[in-house]
Amino acid sequence: MDGNDLKSTGKCPVMHGALTSTASSVMEWWPNALNLDILHQHDAKTNPLKGFDYREALKSLDVDALKADLRALMTDSQDWWPADWGHYGGLMIRMAWHAAGSYRLADGRGGAGTGNQRFAPLNSWPDNANLDKARRLLWPIKKKYGNSVSWADLIILAGNVAYESMGLRTFGFAFGREDIWHPEKDVYWGSEKEWLAPSDSRYGSMEDPSTMENPLAAVQMGLIYVNPEGVNGQPDPMKTAAQVRETFARMAMNDEETAALTAGGHTVGKCHGNGDAALLGASPEGADVVEQGLGWMNHSTRSVGRNTVTSGIEGAWTTHPTTWDNGYFDLLFGYDWELKKSPAGAWQWMPINIREEDMPVDVENPQIRVMPIMTDADMAMKVDPVYREICQRFAADHAYFTDTFARAWFKLTHRDLGPKARYIGPEVPAEDLIWQDPVSAGSTSYDVAAVKAKIAASGLSIADMVSTAWDSARTYRGSDMRGGANGARIRLAPQKDWEGNEPARLAHVLSVLEPIAAASGASLADVIVLAGSYGVEQAAKAAGFDITVPFAPGRGDATDAMTDAASFDVLEPVADGFRNWMKKDYVVSAEELMLDRAQLLGLTAPEMTVLVGGMRVLGTNHGGTAHGVFTDRVGALTTDFFTTLTDMAFKWVPAGNNLYHLTDRKSGAVRFTATRADLVFGSNSILRAYAEVYAQDDNAEKFVHDFVAAWVKVMNADRFDLV
Repeated sequence: MDGNDLKSTGKCPVMHGALTSTASSVMEWWPNALNLDILHQHDAKTNPLKGFDYREALKSLDVDALKADLRALMTDSQDWWPADWGHYGGLMIRMAWHAAGSYRLADGRGGAGTGNQRFAPLNSWPDNANLDKARRLLWPIKKKYGNSVSWADLIILAGNVAYESMGLRTFGFAFGREDIWHPEKDVYWGSEKEWLAPSDSRYGSMEDPSTMENPLAAVQMGLIYVNPEGVNGQPDPMKTAAQVRETFARMAMNDEETAALTAGGHTVGKCHGNGDAALLGASPEGADVVEQGLGWMNHSTRSVGRNTVTSGIEGAWTTHPTTWDNGYFDLLFGYDWELKKSPAGAWQWMPINIREEDMPVDVENPQIRVMPIMTDADMAMKVDPVYREICQRFAADHAYFTDTFARAWFKLTHRDLGPKARYIGPEVPAEDLIWQDPVSAGSTSYDVAAVKAKIAASGLSIADMVSTAWDSARTYRGSDMRGGANGARIRLAPQKDWEGNEPARLAHVLSVLEPIAAASGASLADVIVLAGSYGVEQAAKAAGFDITVPFAPGRGDATDAMTDAASFDVLEPVADGFRNWMKKDYVVSAEELMLDRAQLLGLTAPEMTVLVGGMRVLGTNHGGTAHGVFTDRVGALTTDFFTTLTDMAFKWVPAGNNLYHLTDRKSGAVRFTATRADLVFGSNSILRAYAEVYAQDDNAEKFVHDFVAAWVKVMNADRFDLV
């Protein structure tokens, strides 16, 4: 068929939907297959700034000029999206809040650290309505300063400057967030198939917010934290208070920080619901090309200023919504409140018999006074006895409230930036905060060779040395840069008692390594990693390869006083496919749990493959089990795991829950045992391709070098001083 034939039949030469989101992915044909996309996120090919060093570029940033431009923007209204009361502060704060507020403690994902609010699904969440306008208002400034400031940093800085321009003395600000360039598909936001679906499916019991599905923090799909109208949209401040407490706890906030953030976030700005939400167009991700990335557009009537519709709730919380003051508490406690409906039909609380002078002025006409409002979450601050007591302290002491909020705001906007070592800029606070997981600098002047010699003479086995180093380092998660080997927190509570760390074995290994560290001047953190690296070297030698594992000294040892033990509970592994262990049976398969751990460690699929194959033959399984140890030369860094797995002389036979027997096809004799975390490297087509590389006769040396490279990557994952 030629071009004329195509034209005459009206057929398109490209399969409809093949290049758009309407197309079915390959994986959709086999929904139960292991999807390795989680390990392929942020491939260098998606980055238009390949080779760019953001930390170096920040050195040329004129921070004072940037902040001056942001301050000017706050009151420089534009015709296409005019600012409320001529000040963009409330909008910019909401943008920064919602960028940071997607963080959850359980897996460290979400948050503002990557500029992910620019992409789906976050750019189109109902709770993020009209934040596309905030980012577009920032575009002239981003354009001006270019690569010297990331979107991720600019979004949070805009919120900081907004508060400062309205009178708040902020606690500080740190640059250092690097942008991503495509959506983070590896973040699980919930299983719901529609926005704002009833939250019942997220809870074991709606009466007990602690039963919310992990690792989720928000109560409904498309919300940052709680429904402002009440639980499932039904007002009940006491029930909402329980959800607020659980949600903010999952964002790493205590009751005082929660109350401060709620009050401080609502001291400025307003909600928008003075119109018909049905007239709004599609969200940014679903809008027509003519909208150029903007969403929720209303082309049928005036939809800006006093006629803006965002949440559906309409009104400001305070008398002076562009001023940092104690007005939130004055109104909350100064009046009784009753339930009303907004013009858009949303539930909101409104004051009874309010004095005219306490009413805020209209966003466009200062001659008009309008009613203030409170959401169900605000009323929770009044009716919950704990929140009420905290808020009354704030109401009586504005300086105390200001300091508490400033610190909580700093924590909210910096929690996922990682340790203080990653902070950059002139406004980094000098104070060390416990939630930053501080670690003192370690020595680099000790004799590494002498320490290694003492380790060699210690009598520790290869499996003990490698397992302990791995357990120390595997807590690292690239989602919020927490955990890792630096600090040697494996010797402190709660890590020393985690089942996955085999406390008895761990205590024995530490009792051997601690005197070596003390006598040499090295940190225990360094000695643990060095011992693991020495074990790898000995295993490689046993396989016939004389190698040196790269080692960088300088780790420090944290103390109990430097460790917020409760916040480290969430780092406890419930499974570790690399050591072939699961704490118990889960709905999620062993291979999926392994994949999640690999992604948090920043590993690629080939790196995951080589590490698993190597650790199996080193005998590092939890509890010393033989599952997946497909070798007669345990302790030698051989390719036996892969050669056995791909050997067609054997077949696999189910032998129990997550247990399989490798049997000889001819005799039926059981040769080895395995779990799903082993067999997936032979069953998954992609992982099998990697396994076959290492099973080849000519790749034994490649395997050793690849294993060492992946090993060092994990050991140094939290060494931000090496970047």
